[in-house]
Amino acid sequence: MKISVELTLTPLHDDYEPVIQSFIEDLRNSGCKLIETPLSTQIYGNYDLVMDVIRDSTKKVFENTQNVILNSKIINHDRSDYSPDF
Repeated sequence: MKISVELTLTPLHDDYEPVIQSFIEDLRNSGCKLIETPLSTQIYGNYDLVMDVIRDSTKKVFENTQNVILNSKIINHDRSDYSPDF
C-alpha cells in the first residue's frame, strides 16, 4: 500500500533551524519521494518504508532535542502527482 504523509516539525526554542535541517536530511536520505515546502515536508512511498523512516527520524530528533512537536497528516494513497485543476 502506498501512502502520503505531510510532516511539520516545530522545535519550541530559538535555535530551531539545525534541528529541522537535520530532520529533513534524514528524510532525504531515505530513498522515499519528498516534496519540501516552507511550511512542511511531504513524504511518499510504501507504507512500511515511510512509517519506518518517520519513526527513526522522529526518534532521533526526540532523543537529541527537547520540546519538539511533530504534526502529521497521513492518507492511504500516493498523492505525489496531485496538481490543482481549478
